[in-house]
Amino acid sequence: MSDDNGTPDTTAGSTGPRPEPLRFFGTTWVEHERGYTPRRVGVAVGSLAAAVVSCLVLRFAYQGLQIADIGTFVTVLVVVMFAVCSALAFRHTWDGFTQRPDPDRQASLRGLLAIGFIGSLLAYFFRSLTEAPGEKLHREEYEAALDRHRRRTSRRTGNPTRKRRRS
Repeated sequence: MSDDNGTPDTTAGSTGPRPEPLRFFGTTWVEHERGYTPRRVGVAVGSLAAAVVSCLVLRFAYQGLQIADIGTFVTVLVVVMFAVCSALAFRHTWDGFTQRPDPDRQASLRGLLAIGFIGSLLAYFFRSLTEAPGEKLHREEYEAALDRHRRRTSRRTGNPTRKRRRS
């Protein structure tokens, strides 16, 4: 459904498809209304702040490894592990904003994504600079559902039980 301006009708009485809410944004991403821009700024600042705090925590962990004097090999191994996992988590999170992730693959990568949490936070930060994270994917799906609904309902004219029978 749409109103006189051609914008989608997302009211409670609408029979058409409903937009899927996004984390931190609800359905404000549809019309960019009700505090959408401040929410985007808040998400960007929050994810960047969380990434900075996480880097500080990892720095303390690195200093703990140096104090324990466990050796260069293990220290390098830990640093490389966090760097690689963060890069993979960034890529996986970034791709998740444009296409639905495979649930089986998501489950198998859960440990890697937990280790590379800084990469996921940074992907969230960079995406929130241009749009609500996941907005593009949800918008494409929502517009396709609206289009299907419009085509399906536009063919119907009148009550089908009152159809005249041809003799």
